[in-house]
Amino acid sequence: MISTIAYGLTLGGILYIISIGLSLTFGTMRIVNFAHALVYTVGAYVLVAVMPMLGGWFAPAAIFAVLGVIPLAWVIERFVVRSLYGESIDYAIIATYAVLLIGVDAIKWIWGATPIPLSDPINASVGFFGVDLPVYRLLIIGLSLLVALGMELFFNKTIIGKIVVAGLEDKEATLSLGINVAKYFSIVFVLGSCLAALGGVLYAPITTVHPYMGFQVLLLSFAVVLVGGLGSIRGTLISAFALGMVMSVTGRIWGPASEAMVFFVMAIVLVFKPVEV
Repeated sequence: MISTIAYGLTLGGILYIISIGLSLTFGTMRIVNFAHALVYTVGAYVLVAVMPMLGGWFAPAAIFAVLGVIPLAWVIERFVVRSLYGESIDYAIIATYAVLLIGVDAIKWIWGATPIPLSDPINASVGFFGVDLPVYRLLIIGLSLLVALGMELFFNKTIIGKIVVAGLEDKEATLSLGINVAKYFSIVFVLGSCLAALGGVLYAPITTVHPYMGFQVLLLSFAVVLVGGLGSIRGTLISAFALGMVMSVTGRIWGPASEAMVFFVMAIVLVFKPVEV
């Protein structure tokens, strides 16, 4: 049971790190961003490419991978997402999904389609009530909580964060004050993309790195965002850990149903609390 809880919290932490960017993008720009999965995948591939150059050290390669997606995020925001402000949500879905498909083909062209396994970067465990828990997974749980704390501080203690929150709550009123909301939304988009890359980097040693790894996590992330409430920072945190636990417990009982149970929970939530988009 302890290992099930630890796995659920690990999965929840990764889902939170990936989903918070999706939630913010929709909350601020009303954009359903399928290209988020591309940034997640690119982050993992940059990690794979850079680690050998850095002597196999995971931490500096991870930092390089997270920061390395900034130019890609800027290009997507500047030349695709920004033109979709105020447009129908259908256009955003089609445009960002096209970016994802083009990006996946580019990844296959550069790195090939063969899955790349990565070993546990820490390869150590600690005993807890007779159960050995991998240190790397405990590190992911701790890091996800640090990210959640950082997001709280960013949006409540910084000027940029407060402007973004104001734009979230009443975009028209914020614009009437002469504030260039779009500029700050771009910062949020890049920040969310870096977090997506961080999710890909952290999950890479647990799964395998392959061109389609973003598709699976994208659907789970949308489930997290919908259950937690579109644009809700704290709701996304609670939803991610709750659905992570649902997947872990269901996987222990009957593995093939673990992801299906997530979407079942999402359907139940949407029945009683429909989402307006």
